[in-house]
Amino acid sequence: MIFRVRETSSRLLSLLSLLQTRPAWTGAELASRLNVSTRTIRNDVDRLRELGYPVDAVRGPAGHYQLGVGAKLPPLLLDDEEAVAVAVGLRTGAGVSGMEESSGRALAKLEQVLPHRLRRQVNAIHTTLSKGPDNTGSNVQDPEVDPAVVTTIAAAIRDEHYLRFEYAVPGTDPGFPILVEPYRLVSWQRYWYLVARDESGQWRTYRVDWMDLRMATGRRYRPRPMPDEDYTDFVLRDVATTGWKVHARITVFASAEQVLARIHAAVGVVESIDENTCVLVTGAESLEVVAVYIGMLGIDFHVTAPAALVDHLRTIGERYLRAVEPVPRPS
Repeated sequence: MIFRVRETSSRLLSLLSLLQTRPAWTGAELASRLNVSTRTIRNDVDRLRELGYPVDAVRGPAGHYQLGVGAKLPPLLLDDEEAVAVAVGLRTGAGVSGMEESSGRALAKLEQVLPHRLRRQVNAIHTTLSKGPDNTGSNVQDPEVDPAVVTTIAAAIRDEHYLRFEYAVPGTDPGFPILVEPYRLVSWQRYWYLVARDESGQWRTYRVDWMDLRMATGRRYRPRPMPDEDYTDFVLRDVATTGWKVHARITVFASAEQVLARIHAAVGVVESIDENTCVLVTGAESLEVVAVYIGMLGIDFHVTAPAALVDHLRTIGERYLRAVEPVPRPS
């Protein structure tokens, strides 16, 4: 009896897995895959329904089974917040080298059983999200972003509704009210950014963790998308020049072409001086990260500002020199 129960449970899991891999299966196809009769398939489908899995059946010559959309998530799966978080994570993972296929398969299985309200949330985030290029890590703690805030912004983009929020940059004056036309969420370097048009019609970038959302306006705007919809590069350029805590103008003793060949063109602005010199305008969330970035160029450079960066480079330069000096032997 115990063996039969285990066999049935194993078969139910296999049946559920098959139903999640493609939209429709005939009873004969499922029976052949699981090496059972079509009657057993009918009984197993009934058991899945009793467990809360919405399996639809279509009768007739084109009859088939398919995993439907339920009023709630099937038991032993995920709650609403977890389902959205996993779906968004899988969409992001689909862009990671080596994970595209597995992330896509897992996401397809999850989305087939998402209730309609959650599927709309996930699709809103998917259709409004871009991901910037990965780079080095940081010694700065990642900001806390409420998933509900991201979902609300994504819904406003999807529905073409004005977005109202208070915007406060840490260490500056108190926040001020802003009304924008939201167009795109961009995830880059563990930060979330919103690309939007402000009331003057100018394109702006806003850090999501610096936003305090206000009551929804419910007002629709007439979309005026960015030319070529190049939202990700816009964020990278804007953040490189205005959005970091630490900014620097670095004289690099190489041509602009050589420097651009070593960095993403949108991570820093490169100004050509002559065929052997250029200026790199860049930044990061800390002095340490800026030092790492410019050190990775592998080209001689000169820094005069900000003073804190000059002092930091002098400190780590002395540290590196000490690292290669002979170690005194004990007398």
